[in-house]
Amino acid sequence: MLWSLLKILVFVAIIGLLALGAGILMETAGGVQITFAGTEYTLGALQSVIAFGALVVLVWAFLKLLSLLVATLRFLNGDETALSRFFDKGRERKGYQALADALMALASGEGRQAMAKAARAERYLEKPELTDLLTAQAAEMTGDTRKAAETYKRLVTNHQTRFVGVRGIMKQKLSEGDTDTARLLAEKALALRPKHEEVQDTLLKLQAQAQDWAGARQTLSTKLKTGTLPRDVYKRRDAVLALSSAKDLLADGATTEQQERAIEANRLSPDLVPAAAMAARADIAKGKKRAAIKVLRKAWETQPHPDLAHAFAEIEPDETAEQRVKRFTALTKIHPDHTETRLLAAELNIVAEDFPEARRSLGDLIDKAPDARAFTLMAAIERGEGASDAVVQGWLARALQAPRGPQWVCDNCHHTHVEWAPVCDTCASFDTLSWKAPEAAEVSSATGAHMLPLIVRSLEDKSEAPADTEVVIDINETPDDSAIDLTTEDMTDAKAKQA
Repeated sequence: MLWSLLKILVFVAIIGLLALGAGILMETAGGVQITFAGTEYTLGALQSVIAFGALVVLVWAFLKLLSLLVATLRFLNGDETALSRFFDKGRERKGYQALADALMALASGEGRQAMAKAARAERYLEKPELTDLLTAQAAEMTGDTRKAAETYKRLVTNHQTRFVGVRGIMKQKLSEGDTDTARLLAEKALALRPKHEEVQDTLLKLQAQAQDWAGARQTLSTKLKTGTLPRDVYKRRDAVLALSSAKDLLADGATTEQQERAIEANRLSPDLVPAAAMAARADIAKGKKRAAIKVLRKAWETQPHPDLAHAFAEIEPDETAEQRVKRFTALTKIHPDHTETRLLAAELNIVAEDFPEARRSLGDLIDKAPDARAFTLMAAIERGEGASDAVVQGWLARALQAPRGPQWVCDNCHHTHVEWAPVCDTCASFDTLSWKAPEAAEVSSATGAHMLPLIVRSLEDKSEAPADTEVVIDINETPDDSAIDLTTEDMTDAKAKQA
């Protein structure tokens, strides 16, 4: 409001000054005499000022026309002039408008229209680093992979867009399933942009799938240096990679290199169960039993696990069942109320034929946390205490229908694995396996292979067995001689008998 009032006052003041000046000039005597073609013209003071202003305007117009003529001649000669720049600005405006239309069409899912607008923008702008990327993405949207590949290759030739081109071709190879070529392209892309998190993750995943553990550890180190990975997660995944390297060497026997890598994996992540079990076995192979016990106890404090108990049993393979029960107190006293601890204690006491203690170890697990393993142990306890076949088979039938208990489950796709692996077999995700109960019950149990040995002899059909024949559970085997053998067929037969 004040600014508008000020402008009005200034305008009125200027008009007043001009009127005052014109009045003074009209009252002033004298003027200007001009003689042209023998004719004399006399101008007053005011007329002289007006004539001078008109002369200035005419001179300015003449100079402008002269400069336009010169610019036109230079334009026709091919030189850059204001005239050419004027037309260039027009082309630039049209080009950027076409580029904006292409972006809008791409965002709207109109691939063909986006390609047409991008081609129009290229004609006006002549900047392929801007339009080629739009063309490639629009071609992918319409399914024209050949044109997209050609466009990405053009981007690779320009040093400003080389990374974009390499990344685009890498993603195409991934969609085609050519992981080997995609891995090489990911390595090239990472060399161009070491801080690009998506490329880091893609390369790490591809290296893990190809079991290139050394390259994966280098990529993991790059993620730590560039700040895209927290240090605690880095230690965990580096331990997984070290453990994976050790597992590869394990196929040829427990070599010194395998032992050292297993110990390194456990040092990097003491709570990683497979690393702790493998490191303990490496210490056992070296005759370092105390070191193996220390490793397993530390891992058991973090998470009781059947693999740890199995490795702990290997420390003294020739001990009796009673000696084993006593020695395992080093583990069972750490988390006495944990489900795994109670199941382990029950298994040990069954092998030692102390069935009342085995029943006390299970306690209320049958009611609070029932699973196939607990029901199987109850079948063994009932048989050991002399229960009838119908009771034993009833427990086995319940084991068939019960959940399998904790297993190695992928956090990404929820696929269940019998053994731990660094990469999920289904979704190929890296370091996503966790020891937990699956969402849906599986037919096979990962824990069965780790249960301390019980021999359940075949449950024969009563119609084929003599009336006085008993089904015997042999629990005199030592824990390292065999493992529980309860197949789905055995349990189905038991359920049929119960019915």
